[in-house]
Amino acid sequence: MTLKSMKPLTRAPLLHVSVQESLRAYIDDNGLAPGTLLPAEGELATQLGVSRNSLREGIKALESLGVLETRRGVGIFVKAFSFEPLLDNLAYGLGGALRQIEEVLEIRRTLEVGLIGKTIDVIGEEDIGELRATVDRMRAHAERGETFAADDQLFHRLLFRCQDNETLVRLIDVFWLAFYKASDFVNLENTDPMATWRDHAAIVDAIEAKDLEEARRRLDRHYEGIARVIANNKTSANMGGTHEKTV
Repeated sequence: MTLKSMKPLTRAPLLHVSVQESLRAYIDDNGLAPGTLLPAEGELATQLGVSRNSLREGIKALESLGVLETRRGVGIFVKAFSFEPLLDNLAYGLGGALRQIEEVLEIRRTLEVGLIGKTIDVIGEEDIGELRATVDRMRAHAERGETFAADDQLFHRLLFRCQDNETLVRLIDVFWLAFYKASDFVNLENTDPMATWRDHAAIVDAIEAKDLEEARRRLDRHYEGIARVIANNKTSANMGGTHEKTV
């Protein structure tokens, strides 16, 4: 396959940004799949008309975004898409911004409450069984006064796995993780573990009973509880209070 060459850069300001844009365009124009080896640094720098240092700055930026991957002694490769760089940047950007965390929570709430109806229509016994097992583990942790972040994340993923919509599941995962990581940044106090377990158990009860209105009500109530935690932390922050990290 004959690859299209990159056009030399014409803009001097923010050269590393121009390098990133040209590398992205090169990947798109040639339809390069994940795992494709790019030309050597020297050739890329020559095609772009920039120094190797400028090229490397652009490559490092694209590595941080998950677009490229440099394998020492081998070369530069197109990287498979991943939500992780987006997630890390989103969570970092939310650090200390309780209002933005509220907005992320509202997106999660809208997605889950709005789409739970399809889950009720298509969920099978196996998925309900896994939800029950996850809730049982939550209860065991809660009774010991422990938090259960991993099972909480799994629970919300399992709620929508039956819809066979990988993008939806990933989005829900991303917003769950972004909220969790951002909460850690601002030391949000967690809700009572027993209350959190009861919320999740009630959601499963409603889903198993095929009760859409109750499932929506229980999900909404669950998120309302988290919203109150954020509101309490905002009040304490405005008053100059501090909290021990428990998330």
